[in-house]
Amino acid sequence: MKLQLIIFAILIAGFIIYNFFLQSQDDRTNTVINIIFASLLFGYISFMSYSLLKKMKK
Repeated sequence: MKLQLIIFAILIAGFIIYNFFLQSQDDRTNTVINIIFASLLFGYISFMSYSLLKKMKK
């Protein structure tokens, strides 16, 4: 579980760094990248919760 939290922290840090420093000049492209990044984050949250529930069941 510790590795999953480290990966999640790296994803969040990447999201923050992108939004503060590496934004695209085009608003449409920036919005698409933010939506994709947020979808990956929420997907990873669901994966972590699923794996945690699976471990708790055992």
